[in-house]
Amino acid sequence: MQYYDINEESARRTKEANSFREYKPGSATAEYRAMVDEVRELGEQQKQRIDPMHHDKVDYYVDLYARKLAQNLNDRSNIDARVPSVMVAGPSNFPVHKKEKQNAARDRNMGEYMELEGLLDKIRGTGMGGISADDKLAVEKLEAKLANLRESQELMKSVNAYYRKNKTLDGCPGLSEETIAKLKESMASDWRKALVPFPPYALSNNNQNIHSVQRRLEDLKEKSDYAGWEFDGGKAEANEEQNRLQLFFDDKPGETERAELKKNGFKWAPSQGAWQRQLTRNAIFSAGYIDCIKPLDGKTPYQLQPFAQKQNGRDER
Repeated sequence: MQYYDINEESARRTKEANSFREYKPGSATAEYRAMVDEVRELGEQQKQRIDPMHHDKVDYYVDLYARKLAQNLNDRSNIDARVPSVMVAGPSNFPVHKKEKQNAARDRNMGEYMELEGLLDKIRGTGMGGISADDKLAVEKLEAKLANLRESQELMKSVNAYYRKNKTLDGCPGLSEETIAKLKESMASDWRKALVPFPPYALSNNNQNIHSVQRRLEDLKEKSDYAGWEFDGGKAEANEEQNRLQLFFDDKPGETERAELKKNGFKWAPSQGAWQRQLTRNAIFSAGYIDCIKPLDGKTPYQLQPFAQKQNGRDER
């Protein structure tokens, strides 16, 4: 996991625009790295609790958090430096209109920061259950989850529309008095100043979840469309019963080959005598990057899959 660059010059200009105190060089970077270190520690604690097959996913979320946090903090500095505070600039000829635009940008930036908090939940939830592809009722559970997400999306849209029309949440259909009270409290919070009960990022996050569940459903429904292949020195099998793409080698792969397998998400499973990872389209794509398991017929692993051939057939039509 790496740190990403923090714009120290922008952080300095922000300090000068909003405070009489001198900026301490490197302080913005230090603050960012301290935040990332906390999340990295969270990730390491989570990896101690779960199966090693989920460790790469935890690392992915930690790195994603580090990258998006750097972007968010840099954006915040750029926004805060646009217009000096009235304390620094003084009330005479203060650019009120520019300040209003700055405040709106701050709200959007804070909304993006709140989305980052969702990544922490994903780290804590990785490997802890949810709906496993190994579950025989996975399709039914995911379809129910998808229906709930879609229902939530429509509810948020209708509530926002009701508020825009009536300028109040009182009497809004589909909401309990308790929910109305919580939404009012949220709207009154200092950082948001939202014009609607459900801000744009809430609908965007939910919509991303809808697409994620849809993709998982597509993968599960098309499992019978996966196929294995032979490669020089072994074979790949799509083990649908165990929900694994398994690689069987005639001889132990060399150090370089093992590193390549690990880099692309494959783990050694002694009980199976195979290198394996969960059977998904991503697994097929990743296999295409591994030179030592290239199909003997010269095609890519993806081209051999029935689901790819079906897609090509639909495209040709």
